[in-house]
Amino acid sequence: MSFFEIFKNTKKDASASMAKERLQIIVAHERATRDGPDYLPALQRDILEVVRRYISINPEDVAVNFDSLDDYAILELNVTLPETAPAQE
Repeated sequence: MSFFEIFKNTKKDASASMAKERLQIIVAHERATRDGPDYLPALQRDILEVVRRYISINPEDVAVNFDSLDDYAILELNVTLPETAPAQE
């Protein structure tokens, strides 16, 4: 071990690793949405509006994903609902 290795900033290595991991996630997300149909953002907004008629949720709580396998197209919808919903009238 050299004298300079003692002062090496390991925190910098950890933050670089974290930044690389986050960038990989963003790139994977962009690749997934790039191959999807153009109507997905509008579909997500419409679904959010419909769900908001009944419960209060954030836009981040609705995720619409498109994937294709062989001859099949898969549209995946994930809505994270709050723990307790308001009582229906």
